[in-house]
Amino acid sequence: MATALNQDQLDQHRLTLINALDQGDADQVQRLCDEELAPVEIAHIMESTPGRVRELLWQFLDEDQQGEVLSHLNDDLQQAFLGQMSAYEILETTQDLDRDDLADMLQQVSPQLSSEVLGLMPPEERARVEGLLAYPEDSAGGLMNTDIITVRADVRLEAVLRYLRRRELPTQLDALWVVDRQFIYVGTLPLVKLLTHSPDTRVRDIMDSEIEGIPAATGENQVAQIFERHDLVSAPVVNDDGTLLGRITIDDVVDVIRDSADHTVMSMAGLDEDQDTFSPVIKSSRNRAIWLGLNMVTAFIAATVMSRFEASIAQIVALAVLSPVVASMGGIAGSQTLTLMIRGMATGHINRDNLRWLVLRELGVGALNGLLWALVIGSITLFWYKDPSLAVVIGAAITINLIVAVLAGATLPFLLKSLNIDPALSGSVILTTITDVVGFLTFLSLATFFLL
Repeated sequence: MATALNQDQLDQHRLTLINALDQGDADQVQRLCDEELAPVEIAHIMESTPGRVRELLWQFLDEDQQGEVLSHLNDDLQQAFLGQMSAYEILETTQDLDRDDLADMLQQVSPQLSSEVLGLMPPEERARVEGLLAYPEDSAGGLMNTDIITVRADVRLEAVLRYLRRRELPTQLDALWVVDRQFIYVGTLPLVKLLTHSPDTRVRDIMDSEIEGIPAATGENQVAQIFERHDLVSAPVVNDDGTLLGRITIDDVVDVIRDSADHTVMSMAGLDEDQDTFSPVIKSSRNRAIWLGLNMVTAFIAATVMSRFEASIAQIVALAVLSPVVASMGGIAGSQTLTLMIRGMATGHINRDNLRWLVLRELGVGALNGLLWALVIGSITLFWYKDPSLAVVIGAAITINLIVAVLAGATLPFLLKSLNIDPALSGSVILTTITDVVGFLTFLSLATFFLL
């Protein structure tokens, strides 16, 4: 059985695999895939290599390995490999996977292919997967696994233990779910309590009623927050009536946290967190062109503002030199606040109840930093151009732009969220436009009024 590898070992195996594939050493490749590498590590290697190597490596995996590897690949690669398979091949490849993983994969293929796969499944299995597909992928219902073990509150632990011995237990089992006759969730029976209490004890006497069921419609980020706050390993998922639907395990929550972090970082550059790093040139160019076009529009907005002051710039060349300083300082200050607010919203620390206090706090920070850097930049300007009036003007512009920047950075995420727009995706573009326009407009207007 393959053991977990650190990053250096994984990189070494990747190089060995590539060399073996280049040299046609099939035995070496097969040995690495079967004995040295776990499916998650093979998936990582496939995501770290160009398409030709991936296609070759894929051929060395048996059906069971392919299914496990698929479950760990990003969406782009899942779509690529699944798109080459028939419905029967998909079903055979994924037969040993958890049903929630299969449901996630079926959302990556066409509706027609998904229906064909479901049509090949036994009725009971199909009903379970269709139940998962009924919920959005980024909700508690989309994250849950329906492979659960339930017990009743009035039975003794001895009966529960006999029942478990006859069952095939699901993976990552840390608790049983207690339900009533209508399958309404009423509590949790941790395995630790099951194994350490007297067999004559009844479930109701030791079950944990503090862990509440998570509504199926709950967003995945809220699910992650619940796991973090309560240090959960697994949690029950219920419908609006309290009926137990399934469970969410910590491995799914770790994926949510990682994907959320990737999404925030990549979205600020206009990129998709699931995009293949080694995707073809044309596809990558097309994905990035839209973002570049949007930034071009914002740049021309700022350029239009500057064009209104061509006469002033022509008379005082220093305005053209110093204008980017004002805009840049505002952009950095606003980005700091924007990042802080987006992170706070993602972790649940910031909401409308404490927004007013935070906005006032950020305004204070902006004002203090504005005055500090106005003094510094004003002094540099005075030393450089020997013009006290110009130094005062740029100092005032810096102060105003920093205050406006932090105000925009603090309020934009909530405004965009209320419009169902992802703040991480569009917040930075809008903020940059605001700070550039306000920076140029303030500095050039003050210079025109006081220096000409």
